[in-house]
Amino acid sequence: MEQLIDTFSRKFYYLRLSITDVCNFRCTYCLPNGYQPSHTQPSPAHQAFLTLPEIRRISRAFAELGTEKIRLTGGEPTMRRDFCDIIAAVHENPQIKKIAVTTNGYRMERDVSRWKAAGLTSLNVSVDSLDPRQFHAITGQDKFFQIMRGIDAAFEAGFNRVKVNAVLMKNINDTSLPAFLDWIKHRAIQLRFIELMETGEGSETFRHHHLSGSVIRTHLLQQGWQQQPRERSDGPAQVFSHPDYQGEVGLIMPYEKNFCQSCNRLRVSAVGNLHLCLFGEQGIPLRDLLAGDTSLDDLKSRIQDGLRHKRETHFLHQGDSGITPNLSFIGG
Repeated sequence: MEQLIDTFSRKFYYLRLSITDVCNFRCTYCLPNGYQPSHTQPSPAHQAFLTLPEIRRISRAFAELGTEKIRLTGGEPTMRRDFCDIIAAVHENPQIKKIAVTTNGYRMERDVSRWKAAGLTSLNVSVDSLDPRQFHAITGQDKFFQIMRGIDAAFEAGFNRVKVNAVLMKNINDTSLPAFLDWIKHRAIQLRFIELMETGEGSETFRHHHLSGSVIRTHLLQQGWQQQPRERSDGPAQVFSHPDYQGEVGLIMPYEKNFCQSCNRLRVSAVGNLHLCLFGEQGIPLRDLLAGDTSLDDLKSRIQDGLRHKRETHFLHQGDSGITPNLSFIGG
């Protein structure tokens, strides 16, 4: 099978596929003013998000190029009415072993069993606080208990584990570690703390609230947590486990030295551009090759050629977030 390899000999097994940049939450670190369509829709020709047939062709091309895992992202991907059909379309490719979604969880209680039946194998839910009032303040939505019921529904639907994402923010949720650890003691939840990242629109939030994940790591190691080995299609989290806990803790630290050395993932935006890095420059257009099945070989060639331009590292340390205005722009 063909394999995606860049000029630094990194192999790519993982695609993050954005299917919309619309979101119904207004998280302070991402879309504090709510969804604004102007960023990704500069002209009428680009207003539509990827269609189901286009998603089917993209997932087939990446599957034939050695991709083992596709994560559906947004915005809020479950806002698409054809979300189950999209899962099923990706599931048509036997090479894809893992189909995941990152969601704010507001539709899980109602729909998660349908997603699993369509072929979804794992899910990540964003929960930045276990305090319902603070959750409301961060997200702009009073849906904490609905999302907790959604997590319960995921276990009832047969998911063995649920990943929960929390953006680590100084003076907001960094003091909540004991509560989070207590929550996962008897639940098969992998709690993932993600360092707050600077984006074009989020510089002030970053200055006030960024905290290194190493603070959490030091605490975990002191308490007897052990770091786990990483599989080749896993995301960038450093995962820790403890014999007394059913759950795990993951740390995603993009500001740590050598973070990019283990990069194994590519991104396609909701309007069909290949992005080589969350904080890269303008994407490589793929959409002109998605109109029919006859362009599959050309599509694969363009993806492979694009990898020659992937940089060795992002430049977040220098405050360079590329063209990324916010994290819903190409799916976080």
